[in-house]
Amino acid sequence: MSNNPTIQTALRDRLQFYRELGIGPLYRREVSARAPAGPCQAEADATSAGEAALRSAGTTSWSADFGDDRDAQLQVILDEIGPDCQRCKLAKLGRKQIVFGTGDPHAELMFVGEGPGADEDAQGLPFVGRAGQLLNNMIAAMGLKREQVYIANIVKCRPPGNRTPERDECETCSPFLMRQMQVIRPKVIVALGATAAKNLLGVNDSMTAMRGRFYDFSPPGTLAAAGEPFSCKLAVTYHPAFLLRDPRQKKEAWKDLQMVMKYLGLTAPKRAPEGS
Repeated sequence: MSNNPTIQTALRDRLQFYRELGIGPLYRREVSARAPAGPCQAEADATSAGEAALRSAGTTSWSADFGDDRDAQLQVILDEIGPDCQRCKLAKLGRKQIVFGTGDPHAELMFVGEGPGADEDAQGLPFVGRAGQLLNNMIAAMGLKREQVYIANIVKCRPPGNRTPERDECETCSPFLMRQMQVIRPKVIVALGATAAKNLLGVNDSMTAMRGRFYDFSPPGTLAAAGEPFSCKLAVTYHPAFLLRDPRQKKEAWKDLQMVMKYLGLTAPKRAPEGS
């Protein structure tokens, strides 16, 4: 194993997460027959082993237990997180409660933001503040209601001062978010803002480079009902909070949403004639 304390901590946290899910034991594969693994390879081996265990021992079993009762499956994930999750430092930095996600568990469209803000932390629901009101308007412009989509965040606890979630915080929450995606099985995921897009896609590109196209996305460690890897389309657009700061970009965000609408076969509602 790497002597890098950061890598060792990350590996311990990842293995502890799998143990808490009831998956294990996990064994480190001997590498004497090949060149010694570097830090990245060691972490990749542990992650691959954990994800394989999740697929074989965890994911398929709890999904099968509840059939297609997606509310029950989501409740299992929420119960495993627990009401007072202590898996990362956000638990000790002032968060009030877990903000799990909300919406239709059978939704074809899922939005993923960055993290809860003050209003979300107070109410326990994502996107309920000013940015949430704008997101509601964006959803309505697509011909949908908020209750017809599913909304979640990269992290489920409010970062202090609404700062950007740090890498270790995102990675700690990621397995739960991936499982939510597996349960919901949306046709399209829309990443709201650079933080969500970069974490989901594993890239460090600019918003300009990430927008305007679909990505083939398969959440790591997830399986579809028939056992094959679940996949969907992923699009990137601006975060509603950014649009509140720079309303000029609303037209660009609307282009992104129109691309999603076309893929899903949605039609924008007709506006009432002026003066009516």
